[in-house]
Amino acid sequence: MKNKYIDLIDQTYYFPQEEFTLDDNKLLFHNIDLMQLVEEYGAPLKFTYLPQISNNINKAKSWFKKAIEKHNYGGQYNYCYCTKSSHFEHVLTEALKNNIHIETSSAIDINIVNNLISQNKITKDNYIICNGFKREAYIKNIADLINGGHEKCVPIIDNYEELNLLDEAIDRDFSVGIRIASEEEPKFEFYTSRLGIGYRNIVPFYNREIKDNEKVTLKMLHFFINTGIRDTAYYWNELLKCLKVYIQLRKICPTVDSLNIGGGFPIKNSLAFNYDYEYMVDEIINQIKNACDEAEVPVPHIFTEFGSFTVGESGGAVYEVLYQKQQNDREKWNMINSSFITTLPDTWAISKRFILLPLNRWNDEYERVLLGGLTCDSDDYYNSEQNMNAIYLPKFNKNKPLYIGFFNTGAYQETIGGFGGLQHCLIPTPKHILIDRDENGEITTKLFAEQQTAEQLLKILGYND
Repeated sequence: MKNKYIDLIDQTYYFPQEEFTLDDNKLLFHNIDLMQLVEEYGAPLKFTYLPQISNNINKAKSWFKKAIEKHNYGGQYNYCYCTKSSHFEHVLTEALKNNIHIETSSAIDINIVNNLISQNKITKDNYIICNGFKREAYIKNIADLINGGHEKCVPIIDNYEELNLLDEAIDRDFSVGIRIASEEEPKFEFYTSRLGIGYRNIVPFYNREIKDNEKVTLKMLHFFINTGIRDTAYYWNELLKCLKVYIQLRKICPTVDSLNIGGGFPIKNSLAFNYDYEYMVDEIINQIKNACDEAEVPVPHIFTEFGSFTVGESGGAVYEVLYQKQQNDREKWNMINSSFITTLPDTWAISKRFILLPLNRWNDEYERVLLGGLTCDSDDYYNSEQNMNAIYLPKFNKNKPLYIGFFNTGAYQETIGGFGGLQHCLIPTPKHILIDRDENGEITTKLFAEQQTAEQLLKILGYND
């Protein structure tokens, strides 16, 4: 009878997979022995596998390069990293090794850009695409960057007032983009995005505010929808509506030469994940070229702003199962030595699912369980995989410690969870490890942050001077 955990995985998925393999009953992630990591650093812990950031950037670049060549597309492709997905220095440093550009969301993002400029990691050849609703500090920082000679800083106009605010603060010629307020999917809670300017209002806005302003050049049209880039009638319909606006603008404004299609590439959230990235890129390029050729206007340069896709698959979290509680005749609760609410807040906030696998004991029998966090909050739990309404793990045995890993957690979890700050029920933030490879391809590890201490939390709370 096949009742071992490895049997369950073999029967349910294609396994091993590109990033997940087994060695002597233990899970390897990109050939990294995670149990060895636990033995060295303990658990709970977070980790970032830096090479995966570059891997994903270069995959996307290759897909766009192939599609552009296939369709004889006349524009260039520019990969931007959406900083709000993870602002950490080690993430930006790795990403910028790959000749990319940056998309910002708030005033302090520009402070990060200035820091990277001072280290020569960003130069005047890098585009800085400034999104978000802009007020005084953000306007000032953008203006300082442009006034300092960074001509490839392109603020994206989000509302009617921003152009005048930028015009007052910037003392030289500058380029801007306009964000389209896309219509949301029918099942969404509202009809139109709060971000940007409505489809019908963009051309009148250009004619009224930009056309006769000799100081301002309209360079870019920005398009993004919350559901991301997916092969649905809704996505293709919104893209075509965006292209109609681009074509209208291009006929009266020859300087608008770029289309920013935002972010939205999904990342792997289960071993059953299936998404044809290459097809989607090919079809996007094809749709844009066909629409422009039919209208007899030049195709735009393409910008993307991939955030989760850039950094998500580099991250992981490791926990130890401390104890099992059987609360009734059916439900077994495996209690972890941390909290889902604080370390993987999206599991609580938006019921997001990540890849969950044990690190050890793959040859043991398995059981169906629920996972509980350490806080005294009823919402601190994890109860299902993305592709099945259940969790199966090797059977709990108090004499055989079980370690579990959540994978592809690298986007948003630290910033949403308030890295380094207060945590729910004062469960400390775990230690964080950076994993890299040296010039010979050998694994290297570095401690980025220790687990939070009681003293640090008390100081935040005002108990320690």
